[in-house]
Amino acid sequence: QVQLVESGGGLVQAGDSLRLSCAASGRTFSGYHMGWFRQAPGKEREFVVAITPSTGYTYYLDSVKGRFTISRDKGKNTVYLQMNSLKPEDTAVYYCAAKNGGSAYSPTYDYWGQGTQVTVSS
Repeated sequence: QVQLVESGGGLVQAGDSLRLSCAASGRTFSGYHMGWFRQAPGKEREFVVAITPSTGYTYYLDSVKGRFTISRDKGKNTVYLQMNSLKPEDTAVYYCAAKNGGSAYSPTYDYWGQGTQVTVSS
């Protein structure tokens, strides 16, 4: 059974940092695009960041560039999202996702985690 399990969310103040983790199990995702998406209350889910499997090329939502960093540890089958200088508008449920091929920044991912809540107070 394939599972993606996110952790690391929480309640922080503006300017603080959080590190989200996404642990994959059931298969190896070393050859998969790995991405993070988020959904704020009343809004559609949006792409945040993704990393390609071979070159490790990354794609970022413009509003998080310079503040968020995605990384992956293929040996641990885990992806991380380091979030610095958090803003209230970053408040959302953050989802980890994996896909085999295609465009890394399109939302058509094959596997999704259950999400972790990130709340940033002003």
